[in-house]
Amino acid sequence: MSKLVRAALALACLAAGAPAGAQSAYPDKVVRIVAASAPGGGTDSVARLLAAHLSQTMGQQFIVENRAGAGNVRGSEYAARAAPDGYTLLMSASTLSMNHVMYKKLPYDVERDFAPITQMVSLPNVLVVDARLPIRTFADFVAAAKRDPGGLTYGSAGMGTQPHLAMELLQIMAGIKLTHVPYTGVGPALLDIMGGRVTGMSVNFLSAKPQIESGTLRALAISSAKRSIYAPDLPTVDESGVPGFEAIQWFGLLAPAGTPPAVIARLQEETKKVLASPSMKERLALEGAEAVGGTPAEFAALIKAEMTKWGEVAKAAGIQPE
Repeated sequence: MSKLVRAALALACLAAGAPAGAQSAYPDKVVRIVAASAPGGGTDSVARLLAAHLSQTMGQQFIVENRAGAGNVRGSEYAARAAPDGYTLLMSASTLSMNHVMYKKLPYDVERDFAPITQMVSLPNVLVVDARLPIRTFADFVAAAKRDPGGLTYGSAGMGTQPHLAMELLQIMAGIKLTHVPYTGVGPALLDIMGGRVTGMSVNFLSAKPQIESGTLRALAISSAKRSIYAPDLPTVDESGVPGFEAIQWFGLLAPAGTPPAVIARLQEETKKVLASPSMKERLALEGAEAVGGTPAEFAALIKAEMTKWGEVAKAAGIQPE
């Protein structure tokens, strides 16, 4: 064997044994963030904010690809089936931990097919009512519901959505009976509340903020465990007489299962930095959302706990998956 051949073999062995990171640093090509919703929604907005920041901080372009449909199932399935190399990520809303409530069989297993990276933001709902009603506090709302079981109505963006299940949880924990009126989106529901056709609903702060500020809707309580820094005068449902109540919406970043731990760690670290930046905090504040940026383990625990929680709520409410 010639010296040249022996040298070539030695170099090949060294290259084969070198760590993957030494051969090519992540990311070395465009990264897609799949938003499992249509353009313009909360999931899409958070994904685009993140993509813009990561494109600057990680030296590679991050782009958003919208794949809406079937209550976020279409986009989630696409991401779950992607190569686990860190170049296809999923930006998901809390719907990910609720879809099993509405669908008997999903084309993916949430805990098996995804690698959580980080919960990006937490977004509480507010319970709002038509401001013309003589319901001025959360206690008034509960009292009115107890006087007339089923007489008060509430809107939602549809069966199985977070606002729907949040109100089902409230009925269970407060011992009241309300009548659900599902809509195809938040907008039509709010219009019917302001038109006097529906009593109220649980809705994210951003969607109802203009009407609350104009006085056409009255905010009674917020659904987070503690008061929001963006609405410090608004009491929580917990402190208003339903101890332990919490029903938040969240947005988080995930990758296909099997994505290298080093890639997951890098993305979590960079996303946490992005969430701490003044510009991101300012943008989130406009939407009444708070940055989280927790660890992959913390996000995985949240998803698991939410799946259990909303599954139990659906069962208690008699909601049957289709």
